[in-house]
Amino acid sequence: MSATSRTPLRSNRSRATLLAATAAAAALTLSACSSGGTSGGGGDTNFVMGKDGISTVKKGERSAAPDLSGKTIDGSSLDVASYKGKVVVLNLWGSWCAPCRAEAPNLEKVSRDLKAKDVQFVGINTRDAQIANARAFEKQYGVSFPSLYDPTGKLMLRFKKGTLNPQAIPSTLVLDRRGKIAARSLAALSEDKLRAMIDPVLAEK
Repeated sequence: MSATSRTPLRSNRSRATLLAATAAAAALTLSACSSGGTSGGGGDTNFVMGKDGISTVKKGERSAAPDLSGKTIDGSSLDVASYKGKVVVLNLWGSWCAPCRAEAPNLEKVSRDLKAKDVQFVGINTRDAQIANARAFEKQYGVSFPSLYDPTGKLMLRFKKGTLNPQAIPSTLVLDRRGKIAARSLAALSEDKLRAMIDPVLAEK
């Protein structure tokens, strides 16, 4: 086969490879910025999915949150375990995610309202390759609580299968005072739904 006859073949292969890569990237984006889900990540699950889409686990059946530590968006060090004794609200978000932008004002308002009641909000920013984008998001929406910077999603993978693990962006988890996962939402939250997630855990003795 001559060099001339081989050129179109190479071109077609390159085009096919490019199309396949584009399709894969699109699929990843769609799956990452998702607004819901019902699975517990495989394995045995012990949580109950409410009609409002919020999953909860009874106090004696909860799993501990994994190690969630590292650098924050502003360059500080943070370990979520240091907040044991408080109710912790974890929110996974990305500046590129439209539902994250929609719920950001609700998260900030509830965070400010409940801070005096020993409720600590912590964000986990993921899949933002440029930290400047995450910082711009926080500035735009006036986010005052810290966020771990996790551009490759490593922190999400630390959650065990069968627990209330985050499976979409945004996801919101509520940890009880012992650092165990009490509730989860896989959708953007209104202020009322967010409070409905937190209040029962906050009321626990």
